[in-house]
Parts: sequence; C-alpha cells; structure tokens
Amino acid sequence: MKRSLWAWLRILGGLAILAVLVWHLGSRAFLDGLRRIDAGTLSAALGIGLLTTVFSAWRWCLVARALGLRLPLGRAVADYYRALFLNAALPGGVLGDVHRAVRHGRSARDLGRGVRAVVLERTAGQLVLGMAGAAVLLVRPSPVLAPAGRFLGGLGALIAVAVAGGLVVGVACWSRGASRGARAVRTALTEARRALFARGSWPGVALSSVVVLAGYLGMFLLAARVAGVGAPPSELVPLAVLALLAMALPLNVGGWGPREGVAAWAFGAAGLGAAQGLATAVVYGVLAFAASLPGAGVLVVRWAAGLRGGRPQIELEEGVLAEQAAPQRRT
Repeated sequence: MKRSLWAWLRILGGLAILAVLVWHLGSRAFLDGLRRIDAGTLSAALGIGLLTTVFSAWRWCLVARALGLRLPLGRAVADYYRALFLNAALPGGVLGDVHRAVRHGRSARDLGRGVRAVVLERTAGQLVLGMAGAAVLLVRPSPVLAPAGRFLGGLGALIAVAVAGGLVVGVACWSRGASRGARAVRTALTEARRALFARGSWPGVALSSVVVLAGYLGMFLLAARVAGVGAPPSELVPLAVLALLAMALPLNVGGWGPREGVAAWAFGAAGLGAAQGLATAVVYGVLAFAASLPGAGVLVVRWAAGLRGGRPQIELEEGVLAEQAAPQRRT
C-alpha cells in the first residue's frame, strides 16, 4: 500500500504542478513554442540525443564492467535508448531504468549487481550535474539566483550530513562485520568506490558525464531559441542547470512537472518572462521525447525478433508494465 500511495503521489504531484502553471500562465505558453518546432529542430534534437545516449551507455558499460558484469557497448546503447523512451512515455519517469536494470541483471545472472550498476551509473550523472550547478552559481553570482543558491546550499548541507551519517554507519557496520546488513553496507561501499572512484574507471565516468551534461545544456539552449528567447547563453545556462536539477525531483509524469515549474519561476525571476520559461521547458520536453524515439524502434525490432524465434517477447509486460499496474492492483 505504501508503494502504491507513493506511486500515485508522484504522478498527481506532477499533474498538479502542470495544472497550476496552466491556471496562472494559460495554455498559450504551452502552444507558442510547439508551433515553432520544425524538421530541422527535430533533426538537431535527434543528433544531440544520439551523442548523449552513446556517452550515457558508455558510462553504464564502465560501471558494469567495474562491477564484474559483461556489457557490450552496442547492446548498452540499444538498451539505453529503450529505457529513455519508456521513461518519457510512461508515468514516473524511471520505469525504463528499472526495466534496463532488471533485464541486464537477469541476463548477467546477478540481478542485484545489475540493479546496482544502473543506480551507480545514474548517480554519477547526478553528481556531475550537482557539481556543475554549484560551480555555475559560484562563478556567475546573480541576485536572481540567490534564492536558488541558498536552497541548493541548504540541500547540499543536508546531503553532506546524510553522507557523513552514512559513512559513520558504514564504518560501524564494517567493524562489526558479521550481520547481513553489515555485509550489504560493505558491498555497496566497495562497489561504489570500485565503479566511480577507482583509477581505471573514474576518468571515463567523469568524461562521459560531462559530455552528457553538455548535451543536455545544448538541448535546453536549442529549446530556448525555438521558444523565441533572445537572452545570451551565459544568461541561460544557469537557468538550464536549475531546470535540469528540478528533473531529479520524484514528482513528475514522464519527466514533466518540476522542470516546467522551475523554468517558469527562474525565467520570470531573471526578467525573461515566466511564460517564456514555460514555453522553453515544454519545447525541451518535446525535443527530449523526440530524441528518445529510436528506443521505440528498439522495442519493435526486439519484439519482432522474439516472434520470429517462436518465443514472444514478454519482458516489457513482465518488467515494466507490471510495475506500472502494481499500484492499481494493490488499491
């Protein structure tokens, strides 16, 4: 019941944010940017999506191999595309990653390690995004971003306290050593160090994360230009970082909700107009969805291959749609 309630709260939270934005800014802010999207813009989005997906998949390969799991880059790219499409097409925004983790874990015959590889891979991206956000706010101080800076500073302090507490608990469990919980903590800490901070893995993980972040920022700047925003990139990048950070909040519908709310607030505070911020975020969401469409092709090709092999592919229903339907069955 708790999982069911949380799943519905996440979806309703994202819908509530969008409803408030429409109420305050009107539906025109949603439609203005969409009218300006053309074939050239979609082609650029697909190109940026290819870049970010390949480097994200490479990061996943590095993390998985550091944990002792085999993951060829070609397969990782295909699976990552499929996960991006499912994240964008299904409520919650993470079901594609769940499916990616479970499928890889089952194929490697180590479900737990496969799931942890995906968690660590996504964590690496969020760490780089968080550090980039802090750097942008420090290098480019602005009265407009001062409230965001205080918020991120407080959030960073809470995260630091939580990490410190986790390390204390981890060290204590390490010293006791016998219990199942202690072994789990030791395993998690060891795998995180090996996958993200070891000499053989961290340069590639850091490089891929930086390239992926640059691609996301490029997509946001493209969306801003399509929406008619004339501000220079130096002014838009801090706003883009805030919008990308908001996407990590677990209150969304396929990624929609907090991103649009934060973009509207940030653009309004910067004097660019809340409606322009909302239009930019909406265009970004559409371009990101378009960039994930090759994942739909991966789904169709693998489903057809399963049929030709005489074994209908039911992984999607078992691994993803079952997760989505679980809250309805439990209520």
